[in-house]
Amino acid sequence: MKFLKYFVVFAVVFTSCKTKKDLINANSIAEKMSAKKVARKHIAANFDKQTVDAKLKANFNNGKINQSISVSLKMEKDQVIWLKGTKFITLFKAKITPSSVSYYSSLKREYFEGDFTMLKKLLGTDINFNQLQNLFLGQSLTNVKDQKQNVSIIDNSYVLSPEIQESLFDVFFFVNPSHFKLDKQSIVNSAKNQRLDVFYPSYNVVDDAIFPSEINIKAKQPGKFTDIDFTVRSIEFNTDIDTSFSIPRSYKQIKL
Repeated sequence: MKFLKYFVVFAVVFTSCKTKKDLINANSIAEKMSAKKVARKHIAANFDKQTVDAKLKANFNNGKINQSISVSLKMEKDQVIWLKGTKFITLFKAKITPSSVSYYSSLKREYFEGDFTMLKKLLGTDINFNQLQNLFLGQSLTNVKDQKQNVSIIDNSYVLSPEIQESLFDVFFFVNPSHFKLDKQSIVNSAKNQRLDVFYPSYNVVDDAIFPSEINIKAKQPGKFTDIDFTVRSIEFNTDIDTSFSIPRSYKQIKL
């Protein structure tokens, strides 16, 4: 009986570990599947933790500034995204909620408080809180169930795109066949020669959650570009996080 008891315990543990490991299978092949099913699986893969507390390495390049910094990222899902950039000293802090963006630069001694205009200027496209949150989570910037989708297979990714694209831009979501998070997403405005591409080269499984371990953001518009590469150094979920934010006195307000 003891042997049977230990065998059952071993089998349960082994099966549990195997399931966690198989959350990411690099050998998965994108086989024929309906757009509706791909969209449903992608939405089902959405992040289900309440908070994120991560340490990131960030490389920023816009042709004028090219630097590497450390970034603290704290998120309370659907409520707040908090960022702090440091390189020996605090370079900036930002707090984004569904209704506002607050930011200050310690080096320039200036701040911004307002809507999402600053992020639009940085990324070259309109973006709201939910879209920014999804960008960090490896989820589609727009809800793939809101519209009927086309699906194709390119480079072993399911590519979802609306049957009727928006009048101002086209969107494409490259869905990984292993875990149904994104390999890439693109927003393209051909008329204005603008595009935003977000790449997810790799993911890690932490506490049964699949989270991007690398994020590469490339924004292009005529005469300028912005490249931001994030690498996750450490991450914790469902911990108590402090997202307090206050702008130092004497800082000058940025007008956009």
